[in-house]
Amino acid sequence: MNSPKEAITISSIINWNYDIKGYGSIKGNNLDTKIAIPEELGGSGEGSDPKQILVSSAASCYIMTLVSIIETRKLPVIELTMSSEMSILEDNTLNIIHYPRIVLSDQKSDEVYQSADRALIIADKGCAIGNLLKKTDVNINIKGEITYIED
Repeated sequence: MNSPKEAITISSIINWNYDIKGYGSIKGNNLDTKIAIPEELGGSGEGSDPKQILVSSAASCYIMTLVSIIETRKLPVIELTMSSEMSILEDNTLNIIHYPRIVLSDQKSDEVYQSADRALIIADKGCAIGNLLKKTDVNINIKGEITYIED
């Protein structure tokens, strides 16, 4: 008989200084960042806002999942970078696009290229934060690029 999974608890402490023009901080196990209300909403803008933290959370989950897949597949990746952006559509739907860029060694192979391409897709399906966001109708798209060192 399977035992029930234990819940994972992640905690953070948030402190706020002053009023709407102030700033705060979020601290957790390995997190320490300033937060603030954006200037366009009357705040100081002297820290990350919730939308920046949301897209950063989705991006970090995706790239960590991708790294795990790359390691498992033993792909000859020599560089992995990514940018992400979030937009709010007219119907208030959130749209996140990740732009991962994988640079492979100069040993070109269709098999390696295809494996890296599949890794981009599998990482999207395996990212827990992305999957939670998709359940709330957030659109997440992956626009990856795979190149070789000599390209």
